[in-house]
Amino acid sequence: MEVFRLSRKKYASELSGKGAAKSGNRWNSKGTEIIYCAQSRALAMAEVVVHLTIATLPDDYQMIEIEIPNEIFIETLAESLLPLEWNTFPHSLKSQKIGDEFIESRKFCVLKVPSAVVKGDYNFLINPFHKDFEKIKIVSAEDFPFDHRLFR
Repeated sequence: MEVFRLSRKKYASELSGKGAAKSGNRWNSKGTEIIYCAQSRALAMAEVVVHLTIATLPDDYQMIEIEIPNEIFIETLAESLLPLEWNTFPHSLKSQKIGDEFIESRKFCVLKVPSAVVKGDYNFLINPFHKDFEKIKIVSAEDFPFDHRLFR
């Protein structure tokens, strides 16, 4: 399975959850390393664009294609099991706890979660501490210029 990640160029050559750990996000609290990916290039872009303005738009993003081998089981988190405020901003401590427990348990390498940005689409969280993580590889990384019409 291919998943996608939009990243600054200087971070595009390796898969690491260190960036997410610096600030905490929807599915992880500060200090918890996790890798966020999306089911499509468009969703990967949307997940980044919601945090940018034309004034803060960097010109060094790359779209990373990541291969998750078919033998790696992907656990799915059903939206019906999520707390009511899972998709609010700022992020809910309850959704962060779900991601933190996913990482700490090391039961699964990949967790499929609903996108808060695009209803009906999914993100994939990768646990860099799971034994199968070494099987996940970057397939390609290409420059990704944003279309400025998105920021009118």
